[in-house]
Amino acid sequence: MEIDKFWKLINEKLIAWLEGAIQLLPNIILALCVLIFFTLLARVLSVWFSKVIYRIIKTAQVASLISSVFKIIIILVGVFFALDIVKLSGAVMSLLAGAGIIGLAIGFAFQDMTENLIAGFVMSVRKPFMVGDIIKTKDCFGTVSRINLRNTLVENFYGQLSYVPNKTLFKNELQNYSKLGKRRIEIPVGISYADDPEQARALIVEALNQHDFVLDPDETDVYAASFGDSAINLLVWFWIDYPSEPSFMLVRHKAICTINRVLSDNDILIPFPIRTLDLNAKGGTRLGAQFTQE
Repeated sequence: MEIDKFWKLINEKLIAWLEGAIQLLPNIILALCVLIFFTLLARVLSVWFSKVIYRIIKTAQVASLISSVFKIIIILVGVFFALDIVKLSGAVMSLLAGAGIIGLAIGFAFQDMTENLIAGFVMSVRKPFMVGDIIKTKDCFGTVSRINLRNTLVENFYGQLSYVPNKTLFKNELQNYSKLGKRRIEIPVGISYADDPEQARALIVEALNQHDFVLDPDETDVYAASFGDSAINLLVWFWIDYPSEPSFMLVRHKAICTINRVLSDNDILIPFPIRTLDLNAKGGTRLGAQFTQE
């Protein structure tokens, strides 16, 4: 008797579910049509949206990411409409609440990755540097090889690739040596106290301006920087195209050789470190007195 009652209840439930499914069949078909429509619409609009974004920011990865997010949003809108058609609006609210909680958990779990993605997106829009630019930040100095959404590949001047997180480039000071297309080279040099700094300045400026790599001869100059222990310290500077040929290292090498040659040819001394012993200072004795005492 109990078994018959049990199967009767199951049968009634199954019949009720079947009747409900038959009644909802038109709604289910309509919901599937709506879902298919929104899926096709998302594909078409995402392609168009990707082209528009690429024309604006000129970055394929960012355009692809934005278009993918746009596509997912359209499909989700279609899913919510379809659920509402089959009278599952309560499930829609549950899905929204669940998506919010999951999104919050993912945000905390992948906080570092999220920071890099956001920084990569912002830099792709602002474009502080491009592939091929020479940049410097913290301990990284080299040529930008590739820009990703999470990191930037920089080839340093030792031939290694550095993977720099985008948040590092976004938060810290960044120097772009290629933005203006020129760079100033500064070379410190010392001359003896017996020589004239103005004469050395004129000779160095004239000699450096003979080179083709000097960008603007009027900007080439020499300044007395300080009094050193053994020399008057001068600071030589001039501008070059950058990046360009000859390279920065070769230009600096040629400039140092030129400065050394022109000073040597005009008998201007670049002194070695000199130490002067003053035995007649207060509290001391003369050198002669020292020998007399001995």
